[in-house]
Amino acid sequence: MPIPGFFDEAVDERGRTREHYRPVQEWFDRLTPAQVSALEEQRNESFRRQGITFTVYGSEEGTERTWPLDLFPRIIDAGEWAMLERGLTQRITALNRFLDDIYTGEQAAVADGIVPRRLVTSSSGFEREAVNVSVPLGARCLVAGIDLVRDSDGAYRVLEDNLRNPSGISYVIENRAAMTKLLPAAFADLAVRSVDHYGRSLLRALRAVAPPACGDDPTVVVLTPGIFNSAYFEHAFLARSMGVELVEGRDLVVDDHVVAMRTTKGLERVDVIYRRIDDHFLDPVVFNPHSTLGVPGLMAATRAGTVTIANSVGNGVGDDKAVYAYVPELIRFYLGEAPIIPNADTYLLWEPDQRAEVLERLDELVVKPVAESGGYGIVIGPKATDAELAEVRNKIEADPRNWIAQEVVGLSTLPAWTGDCFSPRHIDLRPFVLCGEQVEVIPGGLTRVALREGSLIVNSSQGGGSKDTWVLGHPDPAAAS
Repeated sequence: MPIPGFFDEAVDERGRTREHYRPVQEWFDRLTPAQVSALEEQRNESFRRQGITFTVYGSEEGTERTWPLDLFPRIIDAGEWAMLERGLTQRITALNRFLDDIYTGEQAAVADGIVPRRLVTSSSGFEREAVNVSVPLGARCLVAGIDLVRDSDGAYRVLEDNLRNPSGISYVIENRAAMTKLLPAAFADLAVRSVDHYGRSLLRALRAVAPPACGDDPTVVVLTPGIFNSAYFEHAFLARSMGVELVEGRDLVVDDHVVAMRTTKGLERVDVIYRRIDDHFLDPVVFNPHSTLGVPGLMAATRAGTVTIANSVGNGVGDDKAVYAYVPELIRFYLGEAPIIPNADTYLLWEPDQRAEVLERLDELVVKPVAESGGYGIVIGPKATDAELAEVRNKIEADPRNWIAQEVVGLSTLPAWTGDCFSPRHIDLRPFVLCGEQVEVIPGGLTRVALREGSLIVNSSQGGGSKDTWVLGHPDPAAAS
């Protein structure tokens, strides 16, 4: 049964299965608990055999875990997805224009008072080394992951933007591959849109932003920190799916502002680098001089226009959680449109009046550090202890710029397997958006699920899992036109 006060994706307020979930619900209703557990073991064995894992640092149980996939899928009908596509395309278009304006334009959004200048310049994600560094097509954020939730009324809201190195797309594709093997009959009556083309779409987008002088056949590589990185599985997966080389910093060299890759046949010029290394480790000449992960001279080559880095250096200013609060106004400013998908209600704690209100209501709100990711540092007021609230109060008062607060969003729920039955668990959604010559929203995305009962933290590093996300196509092709 649904949890009172929360929107259930599969069951309506009268306890009836929603129309687009009925084929799947009926399929699961025919299974015994033993059969579901057997399917789960098949999934685990398949993932172990393929090395589909993620890393949790600092865990007493070990760092390497099999990727957690819950078997009950999330289903989004065609009309609902069409709205999300429009909203995500609108949002990332405005954010790319903002980033390009900040680094290579007139900073019009700042000059016109849409975003405070001090908010931009004080952001840990703002990189002065990226100023006046142009990016082909203005696609500073070529790959975006936008985190969405549904509130208690079922309305979608943007919870945060991920514009630097959003991860999780490899699990979207592997989840689908596993589900088609484990539950082929569940797909039979539903026209589920494919996600298998992601590698081709990503490669096409990366090639589109290659420097004009490189010709029609640019060389693309994926730059990884190495095998000990928590997302290394994804780095290798993406390089393999695109048919390009996976390289580390030591595999690249810069000579006369040109990047080349060491190969058995000598040096080969590189035109586009899909980097999965944070800004501060990317080039020891201009950032962290002690970094051995990056490539000396890479920023000089980028500035010279001989190589394109995707995503661009400095994107962190766009997904700063304090800047997030201004994105609806940025959409209006750059596009002249009303936002299609609203933000969650957010308070900026560097504003004295808002800070005072939040400090009065700490036990009612969610408090987040602006630069953290992975669910770290979040304090959920209604579930926090007095000691946790006192600690975060002190942190806010000491450094208000680096904190925001949000009203608690009652994350929607879906059934998840608990070992002997299906019970409602809270979920979110991270769709992935590609920006090359055009914007493409990959159908579905990574649905993350809080597997712990009552938890609102869906991150895998915090005990969460995932679900396959099925976007339904129009049964009548004419309806899609």
